[in-house]
Amino acid sequence: MKKIAVVGPIPRDHIVTHSGDLIQKWGCVTHPVIALSVLAGDQLEIVPVCHLRTVDHDNVEEVFQGYKGINLKHLTTANDQGDIISLRFLNHNDRLERQTGFMDPILPADMTNLLDCDVFVFIPISDYEISLDTLKFLKKKSKGTIIFDAHGPTTACLVNGERQRKFWIDRDQWLPYIDVLKMNLEEAHASWFQKEYETEDFTKEELNRDEIRKFAEHCLKLGVKCVYVTLDSRGCLTYFKKGSKIIEELVPSIKVEKVIDTTGCGDSFAGGLSFGLVQNPKDYIGAAKYGNALGALRTQGKTFEVFKSLEETDSIIAKGHV
Repeated sequence: MKKIAVVGPIPRDHIVTHSGDLIQKWGCVTHPVIALSVLAGDQLEIVPVCHLRTVDHDNVEEVFQGYKGINLKHLTTANDQGDIISLRFLNHNDRLERQTGFMDPILPADMTNLLDCDVFVFIPISDYEISLDTLKFLKKKSKGTIIFDAHGPTTACLVNGERQRKFWIDRDQWLPYIDVLKMNLEEAHASWFQKEYETEDFTKEELNRDEIRKFAEHCLKLGVKCVYVTLDSRGCLTYFKKGSKIIEELVPSIKVEKVIDTTGCGDSFAGGLSFGLVQNPKDYIGAAKYGNALGALRTQGKTFEVFKSLEETDSIIAKGHV
């Protein structure tokens, strides 16, 4: 049986959607873990790896009850720390964020008994949550594919609780230990910085297609095997090497008629990547299709009932819409 570790926080989320609805739920790691469970049933072992508040532990475990294939032994409370986050959406994609609780970082010791995993999905939401030593440890000790979401290292939590975008200045320290790098346009902009800036340069909000390609080439040169840059409703740019040639392909999005809640879309996308790559570690385009499908499904409601079986998900991919 294939084994996937999903590593990051499970924040206690308080969300006000773009339409004014209030949602209170557990976020981040819960989305891909439950998506993978619904997708694969008992054909996968899915291991959430997270540090939690002691007061939250039983409630988080209850969220996963009734879902097949989930191993809950790596939800721990040793330091009694966990993320608590408020999100207020201004539109489908833009939101104001505030954080009032903080998970202690995932360290190599947390991964010691998980070296047999086929895929590791790291989905940090802040820059302190995953230690670089953890990736180095896995790269040395495990043969599993390391998927890493750039949302973490491009997000800082300020002393007043505000969560703000930041440059990933030490990016090149991390890239040699990442097999698959996933990010959105805003995170790509924060990862491909200039040598020097003039004040007016900071008004630019995203990279153009040529800049994204140069950034991807830089990542591939330092050891990353595939770079995914999601383009919201347009799909996902995918970069990887075939021999000495760099392949660039836009994988079209799965169309949806109405977006209800985008919280967890990126996390669900990462879960879809892991499912595709656990089937075929070199099929980066196929993995992107599962990523797009799970991300699209996540927009369709406020609960985990949005996720579908493998047969239904394959049908959605074939049709190109939910």
